Amino acid sequence: MQKKVLAIVLAGGEGKRLMPLTLDRAKPAVPFGGIYRLIDFALSNIVNSGYLRVVVLTQYKSHSLDKHISQTWRMSSLLGNYVAPVPAQQRMGKHWYRGSSDAIYQSLNLIYDEKPDYVVVVGADHVYRMDFSQMLDAHIASGKACTVAAIRQPIEMSDQFGVIETVPGDPSTIARFVEKPKETTGLEDDPTQILASMGNYIFTADALVEAVTKDAEDDDAAHDMGGDIVPYFVQQDAAGVYDFIDNDVPGSTDRDRDYWRDVGTLDAFYDAHMDLIAIHPVFNLYNEDWPTYTGHRTVPPAKFVHAGPGRMGSAVDSIISPGVVISGAQVSNSVVSPGVRMNSWSSVSDSVVMDGVSIGRHSQIHRAIIDKNVVIPPRTEIGLDAEQDRARGFVVTESGITVIGKGTVLEP
Repeated sequence: MQKKVLAIVLAGGEGKRLMPLTLDRAKPAVPFGGIYRLIDFALSNIVNSGYLRVVVLTQYKSHSLDKHISQTWRMSSLLGNYVAPVPAQQRMGKHWYRGSSDAIYQSLNLIYDEKPDYVVVVGADHVYRMDFSQMLDAHIASGKACTVAAIRQPIEMSDQFGVIETVPGDPSTIARFVEKPKETTGLEDDPTQILASMGNYIFTADALVEAVTKDAEDDDAAHDMGGDIVPYFVQQDAAGVYDFIDNDVPGSTDRDRDYWRDVGTLDAFYDAHMDLIAIHPVFNLYNEDWPTYTGHRTVPPAKFVHAGPGRMGSAVDSIISPGVVISGAQVSNSVVSPGVRMNSWSSVSDSVVMDGVSIGRHSQIHRAIIDKNVVIPPRTEIGLDAEQDRARGFVVTESGITVIGKGTVLEP
């Protein structure tokens, strides 16, 4: 008998650590990889896994996210398939979502209407590939009510993740779930590694409804999936773990088969982009067996013009999106989004340039993230002097990445 599955994407995060990229949009709506939005990776994984009834729970600054979903993620209604953005509606009282668990509690009507056997719950702001059908098979075989997807990480990074400690002798059962512990024990098969939660879960539907309902009644709870709901199932010996290393995605390579990145900070966001552009990329966007879907706009192909001495339009070790015009400029080791115009004698290196940016002649941009529709006048330097960038009001990260917010028009 076919399993009835509802997928819930948690997309209400405010994304404070990604400011200024989230000043005007929800975190899952932040552009990534030239033509995508962050949420496209989660949704692509879900639909590639065969689950075509999906709700996206939104809250903060959700307009561009809602627009992207409604314009891009259209399913055939003939078989009742859909991807539907669902805003916070105060269904359970005069308050907005108090946490990820509360988001599901306030949206229980979606589960009641769909009547699924199982519920897949995923975050909307990670970059990875995963076949959730394999995880669901493992969940059903375990007989447990809750299964948490986990990725192996070095033990010294335990204070950055929710850490899963398993029962001795039973690596598939969670003994303890601890948020960002300073000390923990390593895995039995590799003491140098831990299992870190990926923020992806599968629940037996009735058990999830009961858990979030009880959590909502606890005024002292943080109403968080990782902090409250998973420990609830652990106490009942009903929580299992799915090791991401066992997930075999079609078309994946040895280099990228267990790739997963939390792009919750500007530096992590930048590093994930750099993972895309190597000759043998750490994360391969060109996997045709497990595609990442997104909307396609009517824009012309990229164009490279001028071939004179010192004025050659060129790009190396880079991703260049449709609609880009590189006019006598040079691009290296960068990701350039649609509609960018680079004028003569300008250069962009080791950078992420988003949609519609205009770069004036003789400008130099290095190790920067430039958000949409920024206007850069001629002879501007960005990313070459961190102190000068800070003095001009730009954000400069700990690793020295200069970030310029959406729609900024720089003074000459």
